[in-house]
Amino acid sequence: MGEELKLLGAWGSPFSRRVEIALKIKGVEYEYLEEDIVHNKSALLLEYNPVHKKVPVLVHNGKPIAESQVIIEYIDETWQDNPILPRDPYERAMARFWAKFLDEKCLPALWKYCWSFGEEQEKAYEEAFGVLKSLEGELEDKKFFRGNNLGFVDIAANFVGFWIGVVQEAGGFEILTPDRFPQLCRWAEEFQSCPVIKENLPPRDRLYALFKARFEKINGLKDAELASRH
Repeated sequence: MGEELKLLGAWGSPFSRRVEIALKIKGVEYEYLEEDIVHNKSALLLEYNPVHKKVPVLVHNGKPIAESQVIIEYIDETWQDNPILPRDPYERAMARFWAKFLDEKCLPALWKYCWSFGEEQEKAYEEAFGVLKSLEGELEDKKFFRGNNLGFVDIAANFVGFWIGVVQEAGGFEILTPDRFPQLCRWAEEFQSCPVIKENLPPRDRLYALFKARFEKINGLKDAELASRH
């Protein structure tokens, strides 16, 4: 179609990776622009996403679209081949429901558990366990959330399928384990083994190093705070 397509993203962001996966499923060519979202957001990012100032942003023929789930739906509607969302209205609505659940309930609960300590982490565990239990129940014995084919909910659950495992390894704790969540862990293996996913995940060792450094920094600040009280 002779179109200009740019993606502003960040290598370690599950949200950016969602959009890359969707574009690869569609077989669409695009230009990728890496953003330093922590230290130096580009003028382009601030221009194209002035509301949230976050990645990802897809720029299609000069028109920006923000928010990963919104972008994926736009991609799915713009390029018809290899559908990501179900075509059946009810199934499509259910896919949107679970994708929304992942971002609004699951991600905040898991992130709170992962990045808290002591009593606060113990309190956060119950909510994090609950959201994973809901996902386990929805998945049942299916290969992917929509059956045998990778779809919208699987892409939205990428942080469960990959990032959480790296975070819990770096932090030295466990929540997503085969004994607690056998179906989710089996799904995570299927997810990571899927070629379009495998080729579009960040390097595990680099992501581990990033999270490990973050945990060490937090622990250092925590120790310094405790020392100052004595």
